[in-house]
Amino acid sequence: MQHQVVAIQFNRLGKKYYFSSNNLELKRGDLVVVETIRGLELGEVVTGILEISDSEIVSPLKPILRLANYEDLKAHKENLEKEPYVIQKTSEFVRQNDLDMKLLNCEYTLDKSKLIIYFTAEGRVDFRELVKDLANEFHVRIELRQVGARDGAKVIGGIGPCGRQTCCTTFIREFEPVSIKMAKNQNLSLNPSNISGVCGKLLCCIRYEDENYRDFKKEMPNTNTFVWTLDGRGKVVDVNYSMQSVSVQFKDGTTKDYDINEIAETKEELSDDVSLLPNIED
Repeated sequence: MQHQVVAIQFNRLGKKYYFSSNNLELKRGDLVVVETIRGLELGEVVTGILEISDSEIVSPLKPILRLANYEDLKAHKENLEKEPYVIQKTSEFVRQNDLDMKLLNCEYTLDKSKLIIYFTAEGRVDFRELVKDLANEFHVRIELRQVGARDGAKVIGGIGPCGRQTCCTTFIREFEPVSIKMAKNQNLSLNPSNISGVCGKLLCCIRYEDENYRDFKKEMPNTNTFVWTLDGRGKVVDVNYSMQSVSVQFKDGTTKDYDINEIAETKEELSDDVSLLPNIED
């Protein structure tokens, strides 16, 4: 059986969630009202209508309730206008309760039935008293949600070591794992200050070229291995993956750079006709 779905985003760089189109005429950019586990929310349609089969459905599809009307847009605007005050008051309660947590942002559900407040912290935080204070102040259900360092940086934003705005605030929708092994494969300095972003975690951009470097390593020699060149046999002392070149050191101590196509494991591989090769030494 086929189902008509569209992808919905609740903020510009948030994850995409799929909902049943509910036989509505929808197009990219439409604002719609949906019901999520948090309550009623306003989202934006970010795809056209897609046809999917039963086998492609991971969890039950919820329907889009309606296209957003004037009252929905008005309520959403009012909620946004309240957010600065919510953060201000929450900050005061955090100080009063002497809690070690950093507030990021907050949001109301569309029907104002719940207020969600996001924060980061080094460890677990006992915020029971804070929840009571907030409930008494705002008279809604309160949800305090602790997020990771990467998500925190995505909310706050900043400038990366490259001098440009951080990737997480410009185009990254979902974070993928980044490992020290990836940094090693790219011959990067393992000094934490050189390979960490403003969030304190490994730079997301290390992952971008990981697949390329893994392919390069299959084709290129390792350092301290011996190769043949038209100038003789030497030891590989440096490998430049991005330039597809290697530095080769010879017996006399001289070093020369070669393109990957100018070296070989054996003398014969340098030319189809060995007799055409220069008189290179073993």
